[in-house]
Amino acid sequence: MDFTIEGRLGTQCLLLWLLLLAAWEAGSGQLHYSIPEEAKHGTFVGRIAQDLGLELAELVPRLFRVASRERGDLLEVNLQNGILFVNARIDREELCGRSAECSIHLEVIVDRPLQVFHVEVEVKDINDNAPVFPAKEQRVEIYESRLPDSLFPLEGASDTDVGSNSILTYKLSFSEYFVLDVKTSSDDNKQIGLLLRKSLDREDAPEHKLFLIATDGGKPELTGSVQLLVTVLDVNDNAPTFQQSEYEVRIFENSDKGTRVIRLNATDLDEGTNGAILYSFSNRVAPVVTDQFNIDPNTGEIVIQGNLDFEEESLYKIRIDATDKGHPPMAGHCTVLVKVLDENDNVPEIAITSLSLPVLEDAPPGTVIALISVSDRDSGANGQVSCSLAPPEPFKLVSTFRNYYSLVLDSGLDREATAAYVVVVSARDGGSPPLRASASVSVEVADVNDNAPAFSQAEYTVFVRENNAPGCHLVTVSARDADARENARVSYALVERRVGARALSSYVSVHAQSGRVSALQPLDREELELLRFEVSARDAGAPALGSTATLQVFVVDENDNAPALLAPGAGAAGGARGELVPRAAGAGHVVAKVRAVDADSGYNAWLSYELLAAAGGPFRVGLYTGEVSTTRALDEADAPRQRLLVLVKDHGEPALTATATVLLSLVESGQAPAAASRAAAGAAGGAAALLDVNVYLIVAICAVCSLLVLTLLLYTALRCSAAAAAAAAALAAPGEGACGPAQPVLVSSSAAGSWSSSQQRRQRVCSGEGPPKADLMAFSPSLPPGPNGADMGNDQHIKEDHCASQAPPNTDWRFSQAQRPGTSGSQNGDETGTWPNNQFDTEMLQAMILASASEAADGSSTLGGGAGTMGLSARYGPQFTLQHVPDYRQNVYIPGSNATLTNAAGKRDGKAPAGGNGNKKKSGKKEKK
Repeated sequence: MDFTIEGRLGTQCLLLWLLLLAAWEAGSGQLHYSIPEEAKHGTFVGRIAQDLGLELAELVPRLFRVASRERGDLLEVNLQNGILFVNARIDREELCGRSAECSIHLEVIVDRPLQVFHVEVEVKDINDNAPVFPAKEQRVEIYESRLPDSLFPLEGASDTDVGSNSILTYKLSFSEYFVLDVKTSSDDNKQIGLLLRKSLDREDAPEHKLFLIATDGGKPELTGSVQLLVTVLDVNDNAPTFQQSEYEVRIFENSDKGTRVIRLNATDLDEGTNGAILYSFSNRVAPVVTDQFNIDPNTGEIVIQGNLDFEEESLYKIRIDATDKGHPPMAGHCTVLVKVLDENDNVPEIAITSLSLPVLEDAPPGTVIALISVSDRDSGANGQVSCSLAPPEPFKLVSTFRNYYSLVLDSGLDREATAAYVVVVSARDGGSPPLRASASVSVEVADVNDNAPAFSQAEYTVFVRENNAPGCHLVTVSARDADARENARVSYALVERRVGARALSSYVSVHAQSGRVSALQPLDREELELLRFEVSARDAGAPALGSTATLQVFVVDENDNAPALLAPGAGAAGGARGELVPRAAGAGHVVAKVRAVDADSGYNAWLSYELLAAAGGPFRVGLYTGEVSTTRALDEADAPRQRLLVLVKDHGEPALTATATVLLSLVESGQAPAAASRAAAGAAGGAAALLDVNVYLIVAICAVCSLLVLTLLLYTALRCSAAAAAAAAALAAPGEGACGPAQPVLVSSSAAGSWSSSQQRRQRVCSGEGPPKADLMAFSPSLPPGPNGADMGNDQHIKEDHCASQAPPNTDWRFSQAQRPGTSGSQNGDETGTWPNNQFDTEMLQAMILASASEAADGSSTLGGGAGTMGLSARYGPQFTLQHVPDYRQNVYIPGSNATLTNAAGKRDGKAPAGGNGNKKKSGKKEKK
């Protein structure tokens, strides 16, 4: 019989489970299973992996796991086949008590990527608990005077099962005096009692023994019994009675102690002591009732003496006895149902699990960061919880199931702007007033290499003196990376290129960690004026990011080159020089010229000439021209042979010198013209040969000059179109314009009256602050005023235009009357105030050809881009501020002529002896260009 019942029970449970599995709601966000309680270990619950759409091979790699806020060890998943099975004994009554619904909520968590599934396993009740009476024996005392149909209440049985398994039916053993009376109240609560069928006779039967059997509605049925011992009492014949057999009272939880619940009133028809009533709790009430309530025995008033908590107990059933003081006493009975009402006295609870930290700053929106669950022990609206997030950006809460949320990324992150967030999750219930709770989540943002190093400045300008020591520190570059750790570790390197025929790394180096830039070798300004290169900075991220900065190293000149003497011949070096001087020469007659150049620049290349041991002699030397001339008319007393020692000195600190010896032979007037004619013939032949040799050089120079002029005109038209009139005025009046190129400016620089023209380097800062400035200051010694009262030594200051490129060389070899240098615009070129103009243009052309040929021979000519004698490019680089003087590489001598040419662009000397041929146009010779 037991085997049949157990098999039938298993079949019913299996059918019930199949029906529940078929009713699973797809798309509801959860799986629903059901199992009967008391299932054996290993009982199949469901194929959870298959139902969730997961592959069996993914369960272990993706860290498949099951968690439960309740008894997490009751159910388990076999990771080999994905089956959910019973792992331990499940007692529904222990798990859920008297609750009508009993479920185990499981959270199925799968990582990589993170997924959460909610599974609800309903525990079905089985009839495993028999009805139980409070005691094994119940005593009932009945006076013999009680009339038939009197009712005597009994304590019923209880069944911890639910549903039909807890529905009880009662049966009383046979008795001729008593029958069982069963009544069902409004809340399906059954009240049982003994109903007296006929009057009792204590003398006939003072005691009656009955059995009360309770049977539940389960399959199979279970029963419980209690023995009823009825004692027949004599005497008192009226018992106290209540107006109602059952009273219902509602009271809020957390009410104060002493609060009245109800006041009962029973009546007794007897008089005297038989009608005096005492109230008391029935001796069958639960101890929890006596702990929470108290009754006044005289008044019947029930008050609160404990703390009522709806979440612990929501209903109290109190049985009250009203007993008179008769002999024997008689009692009346009633039941008080105290229903506890919920108040919003529980704060919501927040639980944060499964944090995925830190979060990469390039994580896409929608990335799950944490799982959050909320709960509230209150009921109804007091237990309904809503969640919010602060700050709202860049995160948001996504509801995944009832009272379950996911904290996800709502927008992009930037670690450089915010490295960490403190996210506060707030929960608010629906009570009045509402209660709130909060929990914080610290979200750290992990760095990604998304920032390149940035230099503190895009361009560094450094000035270093030439002949520096090897390893000399030039500058320290610095770049900063906004990233962190390895992504912010910056290393520096040179951007390698060629500097002439050599690699950049042979000149400078940069320290990879500190950014310290050093010179590897001494720098020579005569070889390299400007070194422009780039330094790169790269971080250590993957992939690495980098940037570059430009460095300009200007080499500042030092006086490390002594003046070099030029021989009187065409480029031939020599020591002593011999000249024939007619005795008839008057004062101021130029008898010879000492020529010297200096490889330095500025003041270091500005040469001056002195005559040593010449006190009282008939000769002197021009301070800046090197021209040897007579101080008086020669006479017979002067020695026929004169030996002059000329000291050539630059203006450097300290000054460097060279000496030249000039041998003069005084001859009669008839011998001097013959020698002069022979020398002129030789010089003319050499010049003709030089013209033949350098014809291609002239063509090249003209082509380069034309191209440069065209380029500058186009650039000026585009950049200075709004100031065309000012540019034209600047071209017409050198040094007054603000943007246009200027003509070479001729300044008087010597006591002998020679003239030199300095190139103007025009560089514009484009700031509009003040007039343009020049890099040339020409000085002349203090001399007496000329014939027209003008000061021959007046300094000329050339302004520098800091916006345009350097001015191209003047393609017109002639100077107009207004442009010719001299005091107050005159043509005077020597100390007498006269300008010897014969063969001026021809001699100038020859001088420039000779200078170009000389530079081509020694490799220093740049033909428009360097520091050559022709002056086709600027001598100095930008921002050169050491010395504001021109490059005086002076006094290139042209054989057979009296013209001299300085090394700077546009300079020329037009000196001739006092007894020259005079103006070229007056002589009738053909003018050359």
